[in-house]
Amino acid sequence: MKREFDKEKKLYTLAILVRDIPGVLSQVARLFSRKGYNIESIVSGETDKPGVTRITIVILADELMIDQIAAQCSKLIPVLAVKILDEGASIQREFALIKVAAADRAARDEVVQMSNIFRANIIDVSRETLTVAIFGDKQKTSALIGLLEDFGILEIAKTGTLAIERGRSTIYDDNKLKEEYNYGKNVL
Repeated sequence: MKREFDKEKKLYTLAILVRDIPGVLSQVARLFSRKGYNIESIVSGETDKPGVTRITIVILADELMIDQIAAQCSKLIPVLAVKILDEGASIQREFALIKVAAADRAARDEVVQMSNIFRANIIDVSRETLTVAIFGDKQKTSALIGLLEDFGILEIAKTGTLAIERGRSTIYDDNKLKEEYNYGKNVL
């Protein structure tokens, strides 16, 4: 039976576990580039396992594209596991630092009040600027940025999306992490 794929493009999040070796991030990113996929967000960091790095990638794709790129990723030698994270069954957050013009006390007070409403923190204060740190989902970050634009945003630094599955399910489930499945990769 042929599987029907949704042709509508949307944002998908891929969690990828890789061996922590030089050039592994570049190797994974090149795969996306070769396939003609634009990476919307990429975050890389250590995991609970020594020598293993987790890469979280967000791309705009349709269902067929995401299935194909996940399969291609899993074939890369340093890749240990690949999982497509369902938006409803995962927690997705980003971090942003926003430097805002605040020339007078009234403007600073207003920025502080807005930051408090969004549970953001003021992490730097000068006579003419405030730097706000916010951690949350993309909509929360975008909403605060939209409100702060009235004051004049001088600079923004954002991470990409970090994501993890809700509940007991992990990236280690249903993946070829066991040595017997990775035999071909380890023989080379």
